[in-house]
Parts: sequence; structure tokens; C-alpha cells
Amino acid sequence: MTSEGEFDSFVADARPRLRRALLGAVGIDRVDDAVAEALAYAFEHWPALAAMSNPVGCATDRLETDSRPRKAPQLFREQPPSLPDVEPRLTQLLLALPKSQRTAIWLAHGCAWSHLEIAAAMEISTSTVATHVSRGLDRLRQELGVVDAQH
Repeated sequence: MTSEGEFDSFVADARPRLRRALLGAVGIDRVDDAVAEALAYAFEHWPALAAMSNPVGCATDRLETDSRPRKAPQLFREQPPSLPDVEPRLTQLLLALPKSQRTAIWLAHGCAWSHLEIAAAMEISTSTVATHVSRGLDRLRQELGVVDAQH
């Protein structure tokens, strides 16, 4: 059995990671609720999660999903005006990707998660993560007209 202090340390470390990870999946309007849900699950199952190598990923994959159709998640409250080096269409193009590709790209490039961490969170293999990231980035490059020297 682990102590309450260990769970508090987990929450302090996990909260910002959960927020970054879940933002791409649920959007800015639902991210705080999703983080709270994940942390509530972690609290209820803390002894089992404490022994895991990636308890953050386990907490995120247990979130209840609403099967009702929803509009695409909003990634920002409003478009940040002070980012001149960001392609203005990137947000819309990311939202146009399939959820699995958008989530994998967000976690890999927006949150700097490894493919192993993403695979655990999404409950898929690392090769599937690589495929989602690769196909999603290829689609973004195509839509943006960007030519990659490796392609």
C-alpha cells in the first residue's frame, strides 16, 4: 500500500501531462473535466496504478467516452495572435484528421510523449502509433503543400 503523499506527488506530476495529453482529444472546453475524471480514477485505483510503469496512460484510457456525435474539439479558446511562425491553417487541418491520428500527433509532437507511452495510453501497439503519426503528418504536409526532404 502506498502513502497519501505518493499519490499527491503523482497528481502534481501527472496533472500538467494529463492536461496536455487530453487537450488534443477532448478540446479546451472539456479538458478540465477530463483531467478530473482521470485523477478520480487514479485515486480510486491508486494501489494498482502505483505499481504500473505508466499510470498516467492507464488513467487516461479509462475515461468514459460519450458516444453522441460531438463537434470537433476546440484546441484554443481563440486563435493566438502572437504566433507568427505557426501556419494559420494548422488547427483546422489537425481537427480534420481522424481522432486517432490527431491524438497520436498531439501526444508525440505537442506533449513529447514516446511512442511507447502513447501506445499505452491509446491501448494500441507502438507500430500502430508510428503509423498514425506518419499518416497524419503526411496528410498535413500534403494539405499544406510542404515537401519533406525524406519523402
